[in-house]
Amino acid sequence: MKIYQLNNIKDKKQFLKDLKVHGGGVSIMAKKMELLYFFIKDLKTPAANILKQDALSIGAELATPSGVITCEKETYDCLLVGTRTHMEVLSKKELAQPFGLKKLAQELQSFLKVKAYPIQIMGIINANDDSFFAASRFLKEDAVKQIKSMVANGANIIDIGAVSSRPNAPVVSEKEELVRIKDICDAIKFEKLYEEVSFSIDSYTPSVIEYALKSGFNFVNDITGASNDEVVKLAVEHGAKLCIMHMQGTPQDMQDNPNYEDVMVEVSEFFEERIEQCESLGMKREDIVLDVGIGFGKTLEHNLMLLKHMGHFKKFACQVLVGASRKSLIDKIIPTPTEERLAGTLAIHLKAVSNGASVVRCHDVREHQQALAVWEALQ
Repeated sequence: MKIYQLNNIKDKKQFLKDLKVHGGGVSIMAKKMELLYFFIKDLKTPAANILKQDALSIGAELATPSGVITCEKETYDCLLVGTRTHMEVLSKKELAQPFGLKKLAQELQSFLKVKAYPIQIMGIINANDDSFFAASRFLKEDAVKQIKSMVANGANIIDIGAVSSRPNAPVVSEKEELVRIKDICDAIKFEKLYEEVSFSIDSYTPSVIEYALKSGFNFVNDITGASNDEVVKLAVEHGAKLCIMHMQGTPQDMQDNPNYEDVMVEVSEFFEERIEQCESLGMKREDIVLDVGIGFGKTLEHNLMLLKHMGHFKKFACQVLVGASRKSLIDKIIPTPTEERLAGTLAIHLKAVSNGASVVRCHDVREHQQALAVWEALQ
């Protein structure tokens, strides 16, 4: 007999099938193979004691501070640990319990229903002269060549923007933004490049977005989080996907002093509010993409927290986009000029994909296609 430890089994059901496990047991066993962790913030003390006992009764665990049992405080932060089967049982059991446990049960159920999306690579093209990475800037003829190159190298989506959103970027007028993007849109429409790949317009200006959508674009990437209802309505009218990004402040002041009481909670609440508003305007949830906004009004610690726990945002049943390509958080970890941040970018993006991101926005399509193909083979 020989034995070795398996660190990760991506497709647990398929592994069990290959092992010739009886059909009825595959689904049951697969759920027992997946260990889940849920951080619960400000749980009422009576609820913590009830949940602790219910968790223990089925073989799960609730890690609590020592003062919970004596009710020293009104609320506590706790960690719920168990298999997927445990969470399914608890999510049903706690529906009948008081002290906010019904809401907790409903939250657990939303996490358990997350949808798996295929990984897509979004290539970046900037139609301006001041984006932070010079190699991403292209005018009409060069932009078309770069689009074709990105498609050949494995891009699923091409994201084109005419206004830089780097920290302290200059404000650009609506007229100037349209002038910058118009020729590229016209070329995409004339050559019917939209038949080969999806095009995303990186803008929050309705007139620019409308022009792009009429040129064959089918994705709107709005760094303001779709704060303008007109943008949402345009996406709905043209059947386009809409990326809602979180940003604290504006590009001109977002990095002055980013501050959060709890960045995970605040970004999550922001998405909840924006999704509700978008759906009220006719947007389908499956057409909404979420971007936590790495580097947009966040410190290094905020960015790392969001990247480490990106799987949390899958509970909204939307695709999750990660966009950390060559950004300054890499420089804050290890001093590196923008031109030399590809390795750091790949490390961040592979971690984000491991944690639930399914759309990777990047400057270097070919390198990402290779890295993701190897990553997939290792799962």
